[in-house]
Amino acid sequence: MIKHIVFWKFKAHAEGADRQTNVLKARRLLDRCADIVPGTLRYEVLARQSGWDATVDLMLYAEFSDARALEAYQQHPTHLEVKRLMGPLREARDGLDCDTNLG
Repeated sequence: MIKHIVFWKFKAHAEGADRQTNVLKARRLLDRCADIVPGTLRYEVLARQSGWDATVDLMLYAEFSDARALEAYQQHPTHLEVKRLMGPLREARDGLDCDTNLG
């Protein structure tokens, strides 16, 4: 199984909107990718919540059956469009992919 974890920090203002508006927009965009390829086992998009300590604004946690499923997700036209739309909104992006079969 492959775990795919991505964190985003958003700009204070971008594309004519404030950070919170853009985080909500990005969350809706990412939700469109939840079931776009076979082999997606789990897919969660979580936004920063007020009152909780956080250094990022948005997180994606996904699990894929294997590397082929992750690659299909990353190359899917819907995902590529979401990446294009989110690019101007973000200040930073960090991610980690792990194969749990390798330990």
